[in-house]
Amino acid sequence: MSAQLHTVTANPALDQTVSLDALQAGSVNIAREARVNAGGKGVNVASCLADWGLPVAAHGLLGRDNSGPFEQLFADKNIADRMLRVKGATRTNIKLADLSRHDTTDINLPGPACGETDWATLSDKLAALGSGDIAVLAGSLPPGLAADSWARLCAQLKGQSVWVLLDSSGPALAAALANPPEALPDCVKPNREELAQWAGRPLGSLDEVARCARLLQQSGVSLVAVSLGEQGALLDDGEQSWLASLPPQQPLSTVGAGDAFVAGLAAARCASLGQADSLRLAMGFAAAKLRRLGPHLPDREDITALAAQTSLRALLPGETS
Repeated sequence: MSAQLHTVTANPALDQTVSLDALQAGSVNIAREARVNAGGKGVNVASCLADWGLPVAAHGLLGRDNSGPFEQLFADKNIADRMLRVKGATRTNIKLADLSRHDTTDINLPGPACGETDWATLSDKLAALGSGDIAVLAGSLPPGLAADSWARLCAQLKGQSVWVLLDSSGPALAAALANPPEALPDCVKPNREELAQWAGRPLGSLDEVARCARLLQQSGVSLVAVSLGEQGALLDDGEQSWLASLPPQQPLSTVGAGDAFVAGLAAARCASLGQADSLRLAMGFAAAKLRRLGPHLPDREDITALAAQTSLRALLPGETS
């Protein structure tokens, strides 16, 4: 049986994106348009994978009071809906897209409180995943769950021989990275700030980022990817540290570009690509997402063209001893 793709979203969100000609703080702003999309990191990853043409199952904790937009997204994209319904309403995240500056201001609201019983039920459902399957654990944890919840789920899935990609931050990421070597995720995808928070020091230069990523890789995480915004992204597998960049882009919205990058890494793993081609594909996913509002990607040909435009530069060589 071929590898199956799964995403897990502990704290999904309804993303309300408001597009403005120019955001004026402290003033009345007239929106050009507003739209609401079912989101949350893992949901966005599943959406991008489906757009690429891969079958994927979405797991997680979903508030039953407003689950309709998520159910519609899953139905529209043929994503297997494995979300566990919990009491309450899924949170709303507000995205203010400033079209003049090509940037976005995020206001993230808290989600419904979940308990250990909910997490145990979700973990039990994920016990069906098997050897070679790919699981993307993505996003923050909702109120009520312990900071080591991702760490415990990662340990469980690794025990099931699942390939695990973790995209989280803060105490939840730190707890997962404190797991013993056999229970560490196979891949992590922090941004520069999240990596610096884990390291406990600023990472001002690319060399500092590369050496910190290598340190994390040497701790037992096979693949470390670091998103760097306009500077591109870094990927380290212990053999080589690659810096990827693209020609300057004119983003319609930066929301979800990191999630698209993660989806590209998962798609590359599914296709058994080498690390350089994996990084190119992930960059293609991220750049393509910059041109779309909501958790959607353009045609496969557009993504492939952007991936081909990605340039790679070697930063750190592999260890020789």
